[in-house]
Amino acid sequence: MTIELAIYDMDRTITYRPTWTPFLIYVACRRQRWRLLFLPLVALAMLSYIMRLISRGRLKEISHALLLGIHVDPNDIMPLAESFAEKTIRDNIRPGAVAAIKADHQAGRRLVMATASYRLYAGLIARKLGFDDVIATNSSIRHDGHLIARIEGENNYGPAKLRMILAWMTSVDLKLTDCHIRFYSDHVSDAPVFRWVDLPFAINPCRRLEILAKREGWPCLDWKHS
Repeated sequence: MTIELAIYDMDRTITYRPTWTPFLIYVACRRQRWRLLFLPLVALAMLSYIMRLISRGRLKEISHALLLGIHVDPNDIMPLAESFAEKTIRDNIRPGAVAAIKADHQAGRRLVMATASYRLYAGLIARKLGFDDVIATNSSIRHDGHLIARIEGENNYGPAKLRMILAWMTSVDLKLTDCHIRFYSDHVSDAPVFRWVDLPFAINPCRRLEILAKREGWPCLDWKHS
């Protein structure tokens, strides 16, 4: 029997807007407001990323250290992550995404979120939306259980996303030959996954993905209002 998987990117696919920096600011405002003084340094790190002086993963680690702290007790963060997830569900979810998730669920597909966002809060958003599994960027954990400002493994972005999906499939004993996989994303960085799956959908695509989708014959869907 064929196993049907529906894999969703999150930021700007399910959500209207990105979530990582807003999450950091949300937590800083409610936990250690003085950390907002570091926002110019976060902007400088972003500029360094744009200039290709640091990687996207390193940008995340620097932003984490500045706005959350080098290490933090997860018990201090999780209530805020929960309230941020609730706020995201309330204010930042595309109606078309909700409809698609519902349709895939009703069709019996296994719902998987594959996102570059941190599991710390993306997992909560996924749970509230009814996802079965989450493949996300993971935080490193110190010996005392504190979260530290370092990514464990890979940043789930670009080619790494396909590697992490494949690793997840192995971990849950899913064979590619037994699966039919559909994938939804807004960004050209997910091109390796688009080319790998059986049925790719470009959701409100960025310009580069729109061009690629037209060339490859991938459907482009508008989830802004539908």
